[in-house]
Amino acid sequence: MSKIILGLPKGSLNNVNRGNTYQLLVDAGYDVKGYEPGNESYEIDIVNDRDIVAYLSRPQSTPVELNRGIVDISIVGEDWVKEESVLKENNITKIGDLGYGNTKLVVAVKDDSPYSSLSDFFRENRDRKNPILCFTEYPNLTRKYIMENDGYKEIYGDSVPFVQVRSLIDGGNKNVQIINSDGATEVYIAKGADLIVDNTQTGNSLKKAGLKELETILESSAGLYAGVNCTGDKMEKANMIYKQLYGAIIGRKYFDVKFNIDNSKIGEITEFLLSNELCSDEPTVNKGNSFSQINVSIPKNKFPIMIDGIKSFGASSIIRNDLKQYIE
Repeated sequence: MSKIILGLPKGSLNNVNRGNTYQLLVDAGYDVKGYEPGNESYEIDIVNDRDIVAYLSRPQSTPVELNRGIVDISIVGEDWVKEESVLKENNITKIGDLGYGNTKLVVAVKDDSPYSSLSDFFRENRDRKNPILCFTEYPNLTRKYIMENDGYKEIYGDSVPFVQVRSLIDGGNKNVQIINSDGATEVYIAKGADLIVDNTQTGNSLKKAGLKELETILESSAGLYAGVNCTGDKMEKANMIYKQLYGAIIGRKYFDVKFNIDNSKIGEITEFLLSNELCSDEPTVNKGNSFSQINVSIPKNKFPIMIDGIKSFGASSIIRNDLKQYIE
């Protein structure tokens, strides 16, 4: 097959405190050079899989790269994919969710504002002379959300809010202006904006900036997405990459546990594990003369119950390890 081009996220999705995509790749079995958090290079080497050519990619640019065939597959947040596809046909295919990098896109205002909803905000400001200013990195999603708002429609009907992305402008309703922020969006209200639309993981950064969440536009997490050129053998490879990545995500939810048990108790302890769903499949039994070793993969949240149970059967030499990967 021809090489598959993989875009890897720059920024928060490769941050040890949030996503750490680098560690996900390592846990999935890839030997990766040049993508260590805080030390990323734009050309990344997947040492043990020469069919993958990897490049660093800004999340804001990733959907464009997928739609234009510059990369074949990318790890990116769903919020950026939706931002790219609001106003035009989307040729991006979601291979699967990866379950990390969870965030939500919210409308925020000053924390002492009297408004309880976006509709309330528009109705209270219907007679103001100066324009309403909203800063965001998501101008397309913001415009769509505002135009669907009952308060906006009540005052402005179907008119399109004015949108400015650097020197590009669109929309005729200059009473409501959506301005591209290029990051650090939460500071714009302190500078005089009325609203912001920003993504937040915990809401702490908004609170520190003296803001409150008014409404949630969407919730998002990281996924593996395929672009227009990912077909045939490339799509097969992309699905295999996803299985390996997703296996690493699932593996983080399990422990690998080994323990010894008297041979006379094998049947009882096997029944206990199976009936209480304390292993993924059947326990693996390595039988010895008098004692046997039992090996199971167990969900982490069930480990305390398991320990109490197997100790009651006389289990000994209990060893617990983190599971790096779990592929069904």
